Amino acid sequence: MDPIIREDIDQVNKSIDAEPFRGKSVLISGGSGFLGSWICDALNQLVSRIVCVDNLSTGVFENIEHLKGIKCFEFEKADVCTYSRNPKVDIVFHLASRPSPEDYQKHPVETALANATGTDKMLDLARKNDARVFYASSSEVYGDPESYEGKVNPLGPRSCYEEGKRFGEALCKAYYDQYGLDVRIGRLFNSYGPRLRAEGFYGRAVSRFFLQSLKGKGVTVFGDGSQTRSFCYVSDTVTGILRLAGKDKLAGEAVNIGSMEETRIIDLARKIIQISSSKSPMEFKPFPPGDHVRRLPEGSKAKMILEWGPSMGLEQGLDRTFRCLAAQKLT
Repeated sequence: MDPIIREDIDQVNKSIDAEPFRGKSVLISGGSGFLGSWICDALNQLVSRIVCVDNLSTGVFENIEHLKGIKCFEFEKADVCTYSRNPKVDIVFHLASRPSPEDYQKHPVETALANATGTDKMLDLARKNDARVFYASSSEVYGDPESYEGKVNPLGPRSCYEEGKRFGEALCKAYYDQYGLDVRIGRLFNSYGPRLRAEGFYGRAVSRFFLQSLKGKGVTVFGDGSQTRSFCYVSDTVTGILRLAGKDKLAGEAVNIGSMEETRIIDLARKIIQISSSKSPMEFKPFPPGDHVRRLPEGSKAKMILEWGPSMGLEQGLDRTFRCLAAQKLT
């Protein structure tokens, strides 16, 4: 494991109450993906058994390859939409979904079903085991502009993901209301850090900007770059997820997990070019249809019930991300 990731995983486990996870059996769908692999690493130190389920459509086996051979870790290549096993588990983390706009717009049916059929499969598994469930929702359920009541175009170019996540939340609430299932919903805002994939013309901004900078290519900014996002370093996001999943008496709660620092995309691009000491120019491309002009979480609920807020500043998090990417690409 990269030493920076190892340091961050250690910090995550120092920042949570380990007792709700220690000695437990956990299933993580999407476990070889960006956030899923970090959760695997964090819980590997605490749980008796992890079942990592991923069909590798977007996840990368290399993210969890270092766990292969560990007695208490099992990787199962499977699709959550057709998952039929019934392993004995205490906690289910459901993160399986295509998170990149370019990717999910190429695969809208699979994206919608992962958050509909796949969520139903994971909730039913949890119900059979009387297990707790964490569902990874998204800031995109709020639409644009963010109103915290939801303003989403059900027929828009991003609807497979936006409405998929909204339906996933509704299904979680239905299982809570009808069966008393202990479900928790994390509305995740933009996360970044080591292991975030950079592939694709409209891939994940931080890693894509770094990869373009390291290769001396043009850094692609969509529109004029005035659109904003809130970028949360991965160890902070995972800490928030584990606090939401671990605390008692939070059944049925939905909580925003993201940074309250708002950053213009053009400013992010400039920071990344500077950090990577690159001479890459910025290249401006048309603003994608259906994209959002602003994304910023309201964080008072996370602060109140989780005692959580990001601790890693953007400059420090970008530096750590750059050092990991540079080691991978240039050695």
